[in-house]
Amino acid sequence: GSNVTRLTFGHNYPDDPAWSRDGTKIAFVSTRDRNNEIYVMNADGSNQTNLTNHPGSDGHPSWSPDGSKIVFQSDRDRRSGSQGDATFEIYIMDADGSNQTRLTESGERAGGHASWNTDPSWSPDGTKIVFQSNRGRSEQSREIYVMDADGSNQTRYPGRARFSSDTSPDWGPGP
Repeated sequence: GSNVTRLTFGHNYPDDPAWSRDGTKIAFVSTRDRNNEIYVMNADGSNQTNLTNHPGSDGHPSWSPDGSKIVFQSDRDRRSGSQGDATFEIYIMDADGSNQTRLTESGERAGGHASWNTDPSWSPDGTKIVFQSNRGRSEQSREIYVMDADGSNQTRYPGRARFSSDTSPDWGPGP
């Protein structure tokens, strides 16, 4: 359509764009620094700023409803299972990239492989984060978990929530 505007340029593979709830900012992932990093920019594409600046792979940003925080996934700890594969964890940071804090703690899953926690998303009221995990399962068996925004009370979703393919859990419209 005629209202399409290109906001990023080059061969840096921008990915995972996420609007802030007020529509003024976009968080996204770029490889312009040779690995996946989380950036934020104004809605018009200006002021692109690297928030994570870490040698690990950071991705899947999601804004808190009030715009003060971003939750994301990262393999920055490079912990691995006995098979040598790396794990992803869920992290949270302030919207300016400060106070990056890990919320989850993976262990090994079936077969000695590292488990991972990925694809976080905020609840509409900002009190919970939903994510997927294969903790204790095979790589193909992914389940949905919910935790409080501070990382406490990590609980497997009690319904039919096991998937055999990639999923990106998200919240429906809130009250």
